[in-house]
Amino acid sequence: MDEMDLVARPAPTVQRPLLGMTILVVEDSRFACEAVRLLALRSGARLRRADSLAAARRHLGTYRPDAAIVDLGLPDGSGLELVGELAQAQIRPAVILATSGQEAREARDAAEARGADGFLPKPIESLALFQQAILAHLPPELRPPGLRALAADMVEPDPLALSEDLDYADRALSEGRPPGYVAAFLEGLARTGHDEVLLAEARSLAAHSPDDIAPRLRALISQRRAQARRAI
Repeated sequence: MDEMDLVARPAPTVQRPLLGMTILVVEDSRFACEAVRLLALRSGARLRRADSLAAARRHLGTYRPDAAIVDLGLPDGSGLELVGELAQAQIRPAVILATSGQEAREARDAAEARGADGFLPKPIESLALFQQAILAHLPPELRPPGLRALAADMVEPDPLALSEDLDYADRALSEGRPPGYVAAFLEGLARTGHDEVLLAEARSLAAHSPDDIAPRLRALISQRRAQARRAI
């Protein structure tokens, strides 16, 4: 950490323990990213979003985040690639966290093997868990002084972001994205939205043949888009 960086940034406080930090979230879901945005806002951190590996690498070419939260399922590859790159970078972010809507144990093990400091399973909605996941890996000079009470706050993303994600899933399928990617995207969306029915339906697609998945996905997305529009 450069001394000039410490002079320029505001000091963190008990109420805003991540004040002065910049967090890069690499996440293809607007709904999931909205939850992280709310958590970062309440914590005092600035948030930048990249929705793919390519976009994340462009961001990293122009600025250095203090922390990175990387989704493992991205439209142009595995987030594990980026986790490994960040962990081996000459100037490494102070905190590298992975996140996923897939089975947490396998995802956690894979991410930590690539050099991630920790793992945030979806849904990411607890202010206390979000802050602690980052603070636990920060150097002492970036942590707030004194004791800190754990916040009990939970965030709820805007339902409009959920509708946008369903539109994105429909476009991804029409543009030729692998059906397996779209099914995994919907699984993560279901976890973020606590939608057990959608979660079961998305996971059940794994039992079908690749030719059979696409029409089932289209039907599922169409049904959910109609429900989401009625809810807004």
